[in-house]
Amino acid sequence: MKILVILSRVPYPLEKGDKLRAYHQIRELNKRHQIILCCLADEPVHKDSEKVLSEITDKFYIFKLQKWRILLNLFFCFFSRKPFQVMYFYQRPIHRAIGKILHAETPDHIYCQLVRTAEYAKSEHNFSKTIDYQDAFSKGMDRREQKARWPFREIIAMERRRLIGYENIIFEYFEHKTIISVEDRRFIYHPERNDIAVISNGIDTDFFSPTHPAEKQTDLVFIGNMSYPPNIETAEYIVHYILPLLQQQKPGIKLTLAGSSPHKRVRQLANTDGVEVLGWVDDIRDAYASARVFIAPMQIGTGLQNKLLEAMAMEIPCVTSSLANRSLRARKNSEILVGDTPDEYAAHILKLLNDPSLRAELGKAGKAFVSGSTRA
Repeated sequence: MKILVILSRVPYPLEKGDKLRAYHQIRELNKRHQIILCCLADEPVHKDSEKVLSEITDKFYIFKLQKWRILLNLFFCFFSRKPFQVMYFYQRPIHRAIGKILHAETPDHIYCQLVRTAEYAKSEHNFSKTIDYQDAFSKGMDRREQKARWPFREIIAMERRRLIGYENIIFEYFEHKTIISVEDRRFIYHPERNDIAVISNGIDTDFFSPTHPAEKQTDLVFIGNMSYPPNIETAEYIVHYILPLLQQQKPGIKLTLAGSSPHKRVRQLANTDGVEVLGWVDDIRDAYASARVFIAPMQIGTGLQNKLLEAMAMEIPCVTSSLANRSLRARKNSEILVGDTPDEYAAHILKLLNDPSLRAELGKAGKAFVSGSTRA
């Protein structure tokens, strides 16, 4: 089968959840099918991207978004009903170029990742199509709205309302729909939402393995794309609310924050006693393996947290929030520890740090959970 894939980002380097999902899906599909990739780029393309894409596709095209068109689209978006992030990634010249590729290649199927790319394919009625919602974006906006301040709250509220409508409308244009978790599917407000197939993320358990060598140099680690708002807020939450409680009981405790493109707010956290901000790490396994405990007390956001799957695959005991575990669905207290308040997180962490055998037991249970998930 010949499949044309449309992505809102170049799926390399693998520092963001949508890139990880797209890269591994394309790589697996390319083992049995012919893949033609069209991806958008709103930032400089990594020097190794073309080499990597040539290894997992039969053909690929990278379309660079023009900044002036982005700004113009966002301005006119105030007079439209489409979500800002859909218009951010839409440009007519690119649409025309993808249309030419479509009708030259005549693929058997079109696969669009995220509603951001739906405009490029929704009206191609002569092709079978799949939309991967991945996350319930509207619910993610709802959670961000609750924490935002005026005037950003009003803009986020507007985006939430538009996304709810768009996620419902776009359902009708695609014959097949997928999403990352049952939890996210609940927040697609379409009467036939149960027709959306749940395609969860998996982890390469050979790559993310407890055999990866590293000395335990830090007590806690949180890893993620550090320019992504939910990760920024989580890093601040750890440092401002959880870490002080831990330091009262365990002076000298060390926390590492690692991940690409750390926002200024994250970099400033390095001024806090006991906090190290690493930024990009060439081999992210080093950051996982160097810690005794992985903590991800996510306060906002949707989808399945790859960071938890990766840490669990490496037998790093994990502490997370009820919000994050709704999609993960690991068993509380046996495969993962779950909290909802700073006091609960601190109690879980101290228990793990003071009990090496418990850390080992929870780490092995987490590994078994992930291995089972990837086999399902």
